Amino acid sequence: MLIASLIIVVIALVFATAKLRMHPFLALLLAAFAMALAGGIAPKEAIGLINDGFGGTLGYIGIVIALGTIIGVILERSGAAIVMAEAIIRLLSDRFPNFTVSLIGYIVSIPVFCDSGYVILNSLKNALAKKTGISVVAMSVALATGLFATHNFVPPTPGPIAAAANLDIADSLGLVILVGLVVAAVTAVVGALWAGRYSKANDEELLEPDPISEAVGEEIEEPEPDMTHRPSTLASFMPIIAPIALICLGSVASLATRDAAPGMLASTLIFLGQPVVALAIGVIAAFGLIKGADRKDRFHQITVDGILLAAPIILITGAGGAFGNVLRATPLGDQLGTALAGLGLGLLVPFIIAAALKSAQGSSTVALVTASTLVAPLLPDLGLDSDMGRVLAVMAVGAGAMTVSHANDSFFWVVSQFSRMKVSTAYKAFTTATLLQGISAMVTIYLLGLILV
Repeated sequence: MLIASLIIVVIALVFATAKLRMHPFLALLLAAFAMALAGGIAPKEAIGLINDGFGGTLGYIGIVIALGTIIGVILERSGAAIVMAEAIIRLLSDRFPNFTVSLIGYIVSIPVFCDSGYVILNSLKNALAKKTGISVVAMSVALATGLFATHNFVPPTPGPIAAAANLDIADSLGLVILVGLVVAAVTAVVGALWAGRYSKANDEELLEPDPISEAVGEEIEEPEPDMTHRPSTLASFMPIIAPIALICLGSVASLATRDAAPGMLASTLIFLGQPVVALAIGVIAAFGLIKGADRKDRFHQITVDGILLAAPIILITGAGGAFGNVLRATPLGDQLGTALAGLGLGLLVPFIIAAALKSAQGSSTVALVTASTLVAPLLPDLGLDSDMGRVLAVMAVGAGAMTVSHANDSFFWVVSQFSRMKVSTAYKAFTTATLLQGISAMVTIYLLGLILV
């Protein structure tokens, strides 16, 4: 019953946003309340769950979105985004731009959460799309799927680490990383190939209007980048490199001290590696790109424009978190896990359980943690009670945890809103891409199982 209710609510959500033109923020809140009632949750408790989900999601990503948007506007207005695009094209050529941004996402998301990575890299992606003449939709899908690939398979991202610990393979994280890099590479290539279908798409048909133009009720010309004070390549990259480097160092420090109290250096690195702190330092680095006597006034206007751009993204992302939180409070996950755990299909069991949990409640990390907990006692019966068997079980859970990203996933809304994709476009381009990624990952893992187990 709950599964049928979820399917009906998701279909209604897509119809309301794509056909009735209801704003996703309102549609998601209504969907969350409807699922709460379908799950037998009292209306008063449902409101509490919606509030908690909204606040919890924004507590993690809200400030990051605002700071990242401000950095992006500075990079675009100062001409730094153009400088970065030209540098990457010189280094990697412009023959395969989709694979270029996918590779960037693949590397960045190893230490950085995919949500934060997309926010940080959004302006670079837009500049590359403009420079190469490739559709923004194609480049957005390529970047998002590149980020999504390593996010689900490669430690030190929390999901794969937790799954490895639950499946008693935490002492062999090096093996998990090695196999994860291979599986993630396959899924990143699949994502980039799927993105290639949209390379020559008409963005005017697939993207929403500029939010600033909508807010003021008239068409706003995008300001031309200020190239009179052309920034250096290093200065241009610094607002992106600094946050990524700090988050990487913070992740390494957290991983190195997970079994002991961190010292002063580790504590400092962990603090600086918090996404909010790292992005704030990125804003400081970006401020140096603004030149001229009126730089303070320009920075103020950029901040205003950045907040205006970030506001709908923040609200929609929070509403997506509320929807996911309500689903997690229903017995949907337990019902799916219990029903699927006894199927006896080898590596397909952890994949199916994780995919069901991911599709039902939205969070890849929650799907990784929950599915690995359910699968752990079944490993001997599944023939996976060896080190390599457990590693491949972690991979299978990761493959399921990326199948599929849709309206109850905050990453879906980060990708669709930062790229300005229509909801219907995001389902066709991005959600389908994550489905293909999950399937291709599972095929790869199954083949590895035939060879290695």
